[in-house]
Amino acid sequence: MQNDLISLQKLNETIAVLTLNRPSAANSFSTELLREMNDVLSKIKQDPSLRCLLITGAGGKVFCAGADLKERREMTEQQTKEAVHFIGSTLLRISEQEIPTIAVINGAAFGGGLELALACDLRLAASHSKLALTETSLGIIPGAGGTQRLSRLIGVSRAKELIFTARPISAEKAEEIGLVDYVHEQKDLMVKAETLAKEIAKNAPVALKQAKLAIDKGLDMELTEGLAFEKQCYQQTIETKDRLEGLQAFKEKRPAVFIGE
Repeated sequence: MQNDLISLQKLNETIAVLTLNRPSAANSFSTELLREMNDVLSKIKQDPSLRCLLITGAGGKVFCAGADLKERREMTEQQTKEAVHFIGSTLLRISEQEIPTIAVINGAAFGGGLELALACDLRLAASHSKLALTETSLGIIPGAGGTQRLSRLIGVSRAKELIFTARPISAEKAEEIGLVDYVHEQKDLMVKAETLAKEIAKNAPVALKQAKLAIDKGLDMELTEGLAFEKQCYQQTIETKDRLEGLQAFKEKRPAVFIGE
């Protein structure tokens, strides 16, 4: 599938790559780009064959610069509020994707661009990338999940430092503090991301979805409540054909062939 500002390409039957295709504007979130992204996210949700989604930006300099500030300057206060809400609701849809998502950060990820990466399950970054939540330097705060997702990922104190200072950090520093999971040279980045996606996608689709659900929802629960919810998610895998296939494959010492049922 190809749109003007968002492209969606399948690497194979189970893995797709969503690309922000606006390199001349640093892949920033214009209203039209967000509309196209929501259309694509709807199509992804309706594709039962997908097991993993990669998200990246066109070009090699910028992953995503966040909000389109040129467009924002022409907005009224009410329009600005609506624009911030639109970005936040779009990133929430990404975070709530049932399948695992991987941000492939192939360049600078500032403001909403880093918030996009934070909305994904895993993050790989090119070694030349810079990452920052720059909003306080613009008189605002991260408003698309940054204050909440960053603190949950790297801890409250580190998150406060990055947000209060608006300081860009290197990909290596981001890996050190747990903001990204892996750092690779630009030439190797997509290959490494695809390898990770394939490692994920070979596993049982229902199990992947239920594991993600148990982790994400359980974070907001007390331990005993979270354990009970984990049990509910486990129950969803019991009656699947894939569970039986996993047992049979183990017995026969062969790779399992999962069908998502």
